[in-house]
Amino acid sequence: MLLENNPYCFDVRVRHEAITLAANGYMVSVICPGGLGELRRETIDGVRVYRYPAPRAGSGFLAYVWEYSHALAATFAISLVVLLREGFDILHAHCPPDMFVLVAMFYKLLGKRFVYDHHDLGPEMYRARFRNNADSVIYRALLLFEKLCLRLADHVITTNLSYKTLEMERGGVPSQRIAIVRNGIDLERMQPVDPDLLLRHRAHTILGYVGAMGPQDGVDYLVRALYHLIYDLGRHDVCCVIIGKGDVSRDLKALAEELHVEDHIWFTGWIPDSDLIRYLSTVDICVDPDPSNPFNDRSTMIKMMEYMALGKPIVAFDLPEHRVTAQDAAAYARANDELDFARQIASLMDDPERRNRMGQLGRQRIETELAWVFQEKHLLEAYEALSVC
Repeated sequence: MLLENNPYCFDVRVRHEAITLAANGYMVSVICPGGLGELRRETIDGVRVYRYPAPRAGSGFLAYVWEYSHALAATFAISLVVLLREGFDILHAHCPPDMFVLVAMFYKLLGKRFVYDHHDLGPEMYRARFRNNADSVIYRALLLFEKLCLRLADHVITTNLSYKTLEMERGGVPSQRIAIVRNGIDLERMQPVDPDLLLRHRAHTILGYVGAMGPQDGVDYLVRALYHLIYDLGRHDVCCVIIGKGDVSRDLKALAEELHVEDHIWFTGWIPDSDLIRYLSTVDICVDPDPSNPFNDRSTMIKMMEYMALGKPIVAFDLPEHRVTAQDAAAYARANDELDFARQIASLMDDPERRNRMGQLGRQRIETELAWVFQEKHLLEAYEALSVC
């Protein structure tokens, strides 16, 4: 397995897939960047993990070129070590970056099978992050790498029906070569706990957000919605805890000060898992401010399922895949309308019975359909299809 965008311990999807395959008789090795203090090589839950030093974090286009080039070279070098030391039959690339197809091309020549695990739409993500247009050279290059992955893959694993439809239309992949394996939740991890008393006493109503803070994640929409909630709708006894970090963290703090809502926001940065679950267990309403764009409209957001697993009602913009995931566990604001987002929050603030009902519906949906235990079979079926090719 090839992984670039996270250390292995932080990528829940990759960890779920690797552990499931190892538990079902596959020998699994994961090549990934290493976090601070992590061993270069170790075995975790039956999975062999090989790590390379991650490049220094940066922002902007050139930083991403360096990051991906470094990852590609390090991954290929370590893959040769794995090939000589252990051998492997299947190369499973978690993408983006879709440039992993260059590694796959080499191993296809050696008779290895290639699984393309399509986490995110690279071309659409690029446009959302850098506000670029469809005519740019970079966008077209990303489309090319994606199409190469789709054409070369012996099997495609994808996260939802929207992605599958695009893979069939844009990549010409037959339906039978695509398996939908959703980002399932670990119910043992996502269990409500006792509230954090310090957070609970910050305001009458506590809002919660968890996730990355890049240009495409819409946290700026959330900050402006809080402005409307406080100054236009007169809801002053509110605090929003924002858990996470990203390229625009400083800009968001500056925006909060500019709009005079900084006293109503607590930016925690990344925090230990136990604190995250305790804080989310404390909040009254969770929020997902991902705006409508070609990337977010097709993507399934893990944070929404984490909110649902903890029994929390959600306010989100009305995006197609949000509806598929949350159904009646969320209140939907008009796409990209920050004032309506604030109005939906205010409506839930005034209706604790509805909040409780929505939370129960969300938790039930996770327990009966969206937990990882319901996704394992789709992953194993895809691998069984590979074994008979």
